[in-house]
Amino acid sequence: MIISMRPHATREEIDHVCERIREFGYKVHSIEGEERVVIGVVGVGDVTACLESIESAPGVESAMRISAPYKFVSREFKKDDSVIKVNGLDIGGEEFVVMAGPCSVESERQIMETAEGVAAAGAQMLRGGAFKPRTSPYDFQGLELEGLKLLRKAKEATGLGIITEVMSDRDVELVAEYADCMQVGARNMQNFALLKSLGACGRPVLLKRGLSSTIKELLMSAEYIVAHGNPSVILCERGIRTFETATRNTCDIAAVPVLNELTHLPVVLDPSHATGKRSLVPALSRAGVAVGADGLIVEVHPCPEKAVSDGAQSLTLEGFRRMMSDLEAYIRLWKQTRAALTATAV
Repeated sequence: MIISMRPHATREEIDHVCERIREFGYKVHSIEGEERVVIGVVGVGDVTACLESIESAPGVESAMRISAPYKFVSREFKKDDSVIKVNGLDIGGEEFVVMAGPCSVESERQIMETAEGVAAAGAQMLRGGAFKPRTSPYDFQGLELEGLKLLRKAKEATGLGIITEVMSDRDVELVAEYADCMQVGARNMQNFALLKSLGACGRPVLLKRGLSSTIKELLMSAEYIVAHGNPSVILCERGIRTFETATRNTCDIAAVPVLNELTHLPVVLDPSHATGKRSLVPALSRAGVAVGADGLIVEVHPCPEKAVSDGAQSLTLEGFRRMMSDLEAYIRLWKQTRAALTATAV
């Protein structure tokens, strides 16, 4: 259910409504705007009786059921776009955010060179895996704690925010000490123990769509994180598995506008995993800007042919610089369109 309080309802009225909701056995999540408070209600109970009771409570403007199975991440619960703050950036706001870096943190020289290069080219965040999920148990699994320390060193040198993957609920606390944003990889999108732990991690979360997951399943996974206390979730379309073999995955570019319709959460595009081919990344990045994504997460390596993982889809530093230069006109138009849509909404 969604309970919309009247403009400038008193704190006593809001607290009374929350207490009545809890008496019916539901959990309460509230969003406090400048003029009004919206209260989200989830759980199992007598919905009809609760609605009838709440509708007559002082300070309540309206009460209605949420039809979507994902409650807190739906547009029904929150009409306006959510803006997620990460290391001074507003993701989902008026800036198009580019996250760039290697698939894996391999050495101090590699991560420092990459960080300095992508920062100079205009990236606002540094991506890099300290813990790596690999299909083969014999492949490089990441530097783990040492990798996290190297990411922190790169941040101190460049000021870039850090996004890195967390693979297990056991590692959430450790990764949160070093990361500005916690990344959930495609293989872990439905690792519900991990998602619950991220609900209490105190850090924004970038949630990647699973290889064979529907948009509804992605949103239900995001709901796990939000329902367990963390509203700062960013969604990522990174391509899905289909019968096509020309690319590593099939980029569901339509997922971006679909998600923009269904949820208030920001959406970014991963053109590297979506294609698996360095030559295709710039074109798909342009498409991501044009279709309304809030940002990109791109793999970049100083020497892709020597990369221990995902070298074929990693841009060189010069290739990334050229791509960022080519994106400037697209991003200017993106900002104009975003500003016009905001003005129309107001």
